[in-house]
Amino acid sequence: MFIFDLLVAGGVVMIPLLGFSILAIALILERLLFWYRVNRRQKRLVRDALAAYQNSPEMALAKLKQGADLPIARIFLEAVEMDRVSPNAFRLALESATQAELPTLRRFNTVFDIIISAAPLLGLLGTILGLIRSFGSLQLGDVGSESAIAVTGGISEALISTAAGLTVAIFTLIFANIFRGFYRRQLAQIQEYGGQLELLHLCRYEGHPDTLPIAVGD
Repeated sequence: MFIFDLLVAGGVVMIPLLGFSILAIALILERLLFWYRVNRRQKRLVRDALAAYQNSPEMALAKLKQGADLPIARIFLEAVEMDRVSPNAFRLALESATQAELPTLRRFNTVFDIIISAAPLLGLLGTILGLIRSFGSLQLGDVGSESAIAVTGGISEALISTAAGLTVAIFTLIFANIFRGFYRRQLAQIQEYGGQLELLHLCRYEGHPDTLPIAVGD
C-alpha cells in the first residue's frame, strides 16, 4: 500500500517512472547473469583452448564449441576454424569476429542511457506539474483548510516525483557504469588472449609451411 500511495501522490509522471524502473531492473538482472557467466567460465575455457591449440586445432575447436555461449569462444572459433591461413588472415578473422561480438557486450547500453537521461526530466516535469497545481489552488483571501490541503498536495506531488526520478536515474547509472567497466575489461582480455592465440598460430604457420597454402602474387 505504501508504494501505491507514493504512485498516487506523485502524480501522472509516476506511471512512466514505474515503467522505467521495471525495465531497468529486468535489464540489469539480464546483464548481471550474462557477466556472471562470462567471468565465471571464460578464464578456464580460454586457458584450456590455448593449451589444446598448441597440440591440435581440432581439440581446441572441440573445447571452444563447448563454450560457444561465451563471446570470446565464438571469436576464437571464427579464427581457429581458419587454421591453415596466413597470420594476417588469421588476425583479420579475429578482428572481424570481435567486431561482431561488440553489440552483445554493449547490449542495452543505449536503453540505460535513455533511462538515466529521461528519469530526472520526468521528475522535473512532475515538479512543475505539482507546483502548477499548488499555485492554481491558491486564492487571494482564502486561508481555509481545503485550500491549504490542495497546496500541500501539489507540493507533495512535486517532491515525490522529483525524488522518484532521481532514484531511478541513480540506481540505473550505478549498474550501467559497472557494466561499462566489465565491457572495458572484457575488451582488454580479448586483446590479451587473442594476441596469445595469434602467436601460437604464427608458430604453427612458420613451423609447418609445407602444409599451408602459399599466396600467389600478381
